[in-house]
Amino acid sequence: MPEQNPNERPSWHALSVKEALTRLDATPQGLDRDEAGSRLARHGPNQLEQARGRPWWRRLLEQFNNILMLILLAASVASLGLGHHLDAAAILGVVLIIALIGFFQEGKAEQALESIRNMLSPRAQVLRDGRRGVIPAAELVPGDIVMVESGDRVPADLRLIEARRLRTEEAALTGESTPVDKGTEAVNSDADLGDRSSMAYASTIVVQGNALGLVVETGSHSEIGRISEMLRGVETLKTPLLQQLDRAGRVLAVFILGAALLTGLFGVLVHGQPVGEMFMAGVGLAVAAIPEGLPAIVTIGLALGVQAMARRNAIIRRLPAVETLGSISTIFSDKTGTLTRNEMTAQAIWLPSGEVRIDGVGFAPEGDFHEVEDGEAREEALDLDDHHALRHFLKVGVLCNDAELEEENGRWRIHGDPTEGALVVAAAKAGLTTARLRGDHDRQDAIPFESERKYMATLHAVDGEQYLLVKGAPDRLLEMCHRQRTNGDEEALDPELWEERIHALSSRGLRVLALAEKSVRDVHELADEHAEEELVLLGLVGLLDPPREEAIKAVKQCLQAGIRPVMVTGDHAVTARAIAEQLGFAHTDRALTGRDVEAMSDAELEEIILDVDVFARAAPEHKLRLVKAMQARGGICAMTGDGVNDGPALKRADVGVAMGIQGTEAAKEAAEMVLADDNFATIAAAIEEGRKVYDNIRKTITFILPTNGGQGLAIMLAVLGGTLLPVTPLQALWVNMVVAVTLGLALAFEDAEPDIMQRQPRDPGAALLDLFLLWRVVFVSVLLLVGVFAMFAWILLYQQGSEALARAGAVNMLVMGSAAYLINSRFLIHRSLSMRGIFGSRPVWIAIGLVVMLQLAWTYLPFMQLIFGSAALDAGHWLVILAGSMAIFLVVELEKWVLRRRQAAGGGPSSTTQHHKEHAALR
Repeated sequence: MPEQNPNERPSWHALSVKEALTRLDATPQGLDRDEAGSRLARHGPNQLEQARGRPWWRRLLEQFNNILMLILLAASVASLGLGHHLDAAAILGVVLIIALIGFFQEGKAEQALESIRNMLSPRAQVLRDGRRGVIPAAELVPGDIVMVESGDRVPADLRLIEARRLRTEEAALTGESTPVDKGTEAVNSDADLGDRSSMAYASTIVVQGNALGLVVETGSHSEIGRISEMLRGVETLKTPLLQQLDRAGRVLAVFILGAALLTGLFGVLVHGQPVGEMFMAGVGLAVAAIPEGLPAIVTIGLALGVQAMARRNAIIRRLPAVETLGSISTIFSDKTGTLTRNEMTAQAIWLPSGEVRIDGVGFAPEGDFHEVEDGEAREEALDLDDHHALRHFLKVGVLCNDAELEEENGRWRIHGDPTEGALVVAAAKAGLTTARLRGDHDRQDAIPFESERKYMATLHAVDGEQYLLVKGAPDRLLEMCHRQRTNGDEEALDPELWEERIHALSSRGLRVLALAEKSVRDVHELADEHAEEELVLLGLVGLLDPPREEAIKAVKQCLQAGIRPVMVTGDHAVTARAIAEQLGFAHTDRALTGRDVEAMSDAELEEIILDVDVFARAAPEHKLRLVKAMQARGGICAMTGDGVNDGPALKRADVGVAMGIQGTEAAKEAAEMVLADDNFATIAAAIEEGRKVYDNIRKTITFILPTNGGQGLAIMLAVLGGTLLPVTPLQALWVNMVVAVTLGLALAFEDAEPDIMQRQPRDPGAALLDLFLLWRVVFVSVLLLVGVFAMFAWILLYQQGSEALARAGAVNMLVMGSAAYLINSRFLIHRSLSMRGIFGSRPVWIAIGLVVMLQLAWTYLPFMQLIFGSAALDAGHWLVILAGSMAIFLVVELEKWVLRRRQAAGGGPSSTTQHHKEHAALR
């Protein structure tokens, strides 16, 4: 390849196709693999320098951009001003430790999200060694030949070689949102960027048509690389849930500061305590009540959820989707490839002369053809040399088609659309070779398939004549055909007879396509009017795409979870209903078509949206109306999509779900979630994971707040009662730190509860801390308060121990009581008093083991005793602490039992229902 001066950028748009190919030493058949590898090493990968996430120092500083942390810093400064140097240093030290915990945890979270985002790297269809294949877009090099079609993101700067009705959206480059028409003719070298019609630029979206292009610039040398950064940085961690926690933190800060101020004033004015001493007591109250580690723990919980979903093939593009998934009540799903296997196989062909059945399933070209008599296939195989109409039908199916069949390592694969692939496989069973057929019948032009058009048309030269071949939806082609060909003779078409045949195939669960043709003259560029009149119908083909076994199980699981699966498909209504019945949908007695939806007003659609589970012959614009109608009825819905025109519906849905395999880049860009396996069961798995994440966050909050509440109440009551503080500010900080570092993190790793997919969807408008959780926080805070005061008083008054010893006992009682409550918190209302409840979580016991070791060090190491004012406990003290911790555990279990009994007695939700209704027992 001739070396280019890097400072000289060719005007590719002004070069002819031949000149561009020559300049890059390329051919229309593509590069060979060795040359492609050599150029990749020379030019580097086809990717831009990614926008960087927050630098480490900014992430560290942002840990202090929190009102609760700022209060602690102010307390440290104030303590220093009052001469409490050790207190000030310890408060500052613990605040730094908490900040570092958040710093490292958020770093892990960002790395996790970055790794997930990298899973979405785009891929490109390329010709290498004259063969079509799919490679990562990053491996494209100048000289490659790339195919793009409607919905694709252009992977590199392309000089167009072939373009069929190609239009691209170039807003990323020019700011102009109107799609631009493209062609292959060179334009003036001084043409503006928006007028370079012979080029398709990296990062732009193909909104119509298809094309073949020569890669001329890659990576940072592409137009988008010169103008702006295409890739965004790491997804922000500020989800609605974290924003809600921030607001709650501000309210909590005001409440805590108010309580600390009033408590200090009460001590000074009522008990005559020194101002300095009461100020430190107020500091202690604030320090004790502030849950410093909570935001970092919630952040890592969300990141863990994203990673877990990725392991189950659901790639989250936007973090808020993790929270929304738990509220999904309806899933609008495509049929082909999502609910079905997407392993299309031609099972039956209905010609004007009768039906023919085809053996074999899958992409292997093995099977015979059998005539059907009286509804039964004859045993002897057909000799296709004697059935010219069938052979001709199969030829048309291959020519009006872009798919290719290939054997790789002993396995047969389809490159292209599986539906088109089924026709190629059927022809191969008859001994018709795709490459030879297409070589003998040159394609002169084509109208690519679009969902609005519902057909594809190609123009071919056959024995010196021009033929227009059309493949598409049978109802659409019946409108375009007026005649049929029987035994070589044309005759009038009987639409009613063909409607019966379509129905017969559809009722067997087969997807139906129709093929037609006509002879034309002097047509050089196809237009819609050429294809939409005077066609001759050749016949129908019924394609089998069986339901996925895992989708059948997932549909059942969704129905148990209060989630309605709804099929939205372009297939015939009878086919869609047959598949829906096999999948186990709730309402399959009726199916609405796209025309029915168009005929309805918005109010009428909202009226029936809850009663229809099958929408057939649906176009992308119908999907948007369905989403709006469901949302108008209060539903929270997910919508699947794969095409460029699905974008509006994906964006409007509460969770847009794009297909990772068949989906276009445009659909992925519009969606919140991408399915790596295009499988409906993955959506159900992601919903389960989303429910688990939200559950675990609620458990974490419900666990951490009582620890702070118990300490804060202990200090407040001590001041109000004019007695000694059972826990000093430094000791409160220590408790907060060890609980956050060890116990608080354990619940983020908790497995989903067994009944998580038997509950109804979570109400998205419900408060994070509802009445039930507030009750639990207050209830356990009081239990810990009683334990702390009882331990403190027992050692100080009854054992005549020192203040340091009494406080050591109180602090250990608080931490061990929290450890016992951690086991309670594994289930918010189910009982934990069982082998599974107590010993069923390894992270919980690892956390408890760590906290025990930390507390032993805090209690017995001399330097810890010096810093925190603790003293060594004896075995008797530990027995009392253990007994007190067990008492807290048992009392909370008793409270759960009472709640479950009240629910059952009141006819409310049972113990296996959703958590957002748990507070019903408290009404």
